Amino acid sequence: MAKVGAQRAATLTGKSKSTVQRAMNSGKLSFELDQNKRRVIDVSELERVFGIKQQNVKESTPVKTEAKEISTAVEKERMKMQIIMLEQQLSVAGERLDDLISQRDKWEKQASQILITSQYSQKQAEELRAQIKEREEKARQRRLQNAQIKNAQTKSGKQARPMSSETRNLDEKMKKLKAQNENSYDSSGSVFRFWKKARG
Repeated sequence: MAKVGAQRAATLTGKSKSTVQRAMNSGKLSFELDQNKRRVIDVSELERVFGIKQQNVKESTPVKTEAKEISTAVEKERMKMQIIMLEQQLSVAGERLDDLISQRDKWEKQASQILITSQYSQKQAEELRAQIKEREEKARQRRLQNAQIKNAQTKSGKQARPMSSETRNLDEKMKKLKAQNENSYDSSGSVFRFWKKARG
């Protein structure tokens, strides 16, 4: 980009040289130092702060040429800035696109997992319903069988009653007493017969 001194900057902007120098001293207008330690100003900075003055038609050819070059340089600088901004926007858009693709892949994975879990849960529910139905059918058959047995026992008038442990013990004692009585009777009969025979 073209750089000019304070006098040339005053000519391009239509301002006085002192005005340009005051702007540089106050920091309003940025500048650089050339090899000779002379302060020079970028033309784009002049346009930003003061604007470039339209050149007079009666100016000499060299002045017109320089003004055209400056105008072209300013336009190039604008184009360069626009390109930089577009490149930055394109970079941001690319990063956003990458993020969106990553999020899409993540959502697709989660959706697949939810679908698989839902299908598995549905299968478990169907198996559980089948098991409950089977148990209910078995319980119904048992109730039906019990009812049939009860009806048969009621009709025959014979209801089986299990013998308790006390009843079994009492029955065994009665059998033992009966056996002892029979043994005692046999012993007493034998003694009587022996005494009668000895007496006779």
